[in-house]
Amino acid sequence: MSVSLDGQALFDKRQLAIESGSPVRDSIERAIAGLDGVLSIDLGGRGRRIKQKGSLRAGSMAELNDKIASISAFMDGDTHALAISGGREFDDLRMDSFSTSSERTSSSGVTVDYEIIYTQLKV
Repeated sequence: MSVSLDGQALFDKRQLAIESGSPVRDSIERAIAGLDGVLSIDLGGRGRRIKQKGSLRAGSMAELNDKIASISAFMDGDTHALAISGGREFDDLRMDSFSTSSERTSSSGVTVDYEIIYTQLKV
């Protein structure tokens, strides 16, 4: 599965998983004197969470740090588009978190696992 963020192929194709949550609605509930029960005001859709997990691989630690910096630059508060092979696309995404773990070194270079949490603002 190939993935691109705003048209840039930043992610490795191996060990890549994308999970999309259900859209969420928000509401306010208030008790009102003289009313049996509560008043519920629907505030509309609030988007959904999308989680991306995978691993990044590079020939050296410097190259890996460059990849991580390139991805981290998308945590800018703007909205972005995530395109997945097969024609599926998630628009209006805000990158909320990007974390790395499990750094491994092998003869072919350095690998690190990552997780990205997006919020899709308009579903």
